[in-house]
Amino acid sequence: MLEMTVDSIRVSPMNYQRVVILKEKESDRYLPIWIGPAEADAIAVKLQDLNVPRPLTHDLLGTIIDSLGGTIDHILVSDLQNDTFFAKITIQANGESKEIDCRPSDAVALAVRANVPIYANEEVLDKAGIHLDKETGKPLGQGTAGDGSASDTPAEVKPEELKSMSAFTDFIDSLDLEDFGKQSGAR
Repeated sequence: MLEMTVDSIRVSPMNYQRVVILKEKESDRYLPIWIGPAEADAIAVKLQDLNVPRPLTHDLLGTIIDSLGGTIDHILVSDLQNDTFFAKITIQANGESKEIDCRPSDAVALAVRANVPIYANEEVLDKAGIHLDKETGKPLGQGTAGDGSASDTPAEVKPEELKSMSAFTDFIDSLDLEDFGKQSGAR
């Protein structure tokens, strides 16, 4: 598990879809995850420390967990299959640790409210993580060092890998990535 931070929330200028950009805490690798507009707003409200007159769904869920004696320990972006990300919320309750399957967008919305760590499995980052060229701000691709460990110099992306990640490729190509790492919060 690698610890991540919320770098930003972006909107595609082509189709107005939202993506949350997670950044690996100890590296310059980013993980873009498509999310719905309601979840993007829920994350952005908390990141921007905005007050809302009534609790949002994720506020309600956090309150329910707390009132039942549980605490959110961390969230994990656990898998990526067929362009779909999977996540788990780990909750401590009654001396037990429980993992709850959920969408990554809901997990991140809860994590920012509970101020708990966000993690991603190395395999997920190997499949969908991107490195940026420091000069151009453009994605370099994804890859590993051949031994299963992350490489500082990403390998060339094979055409079949690009095709399997097509939903992300079109979006990433439409982003202005030069300001990554220069801001925090929603955009």
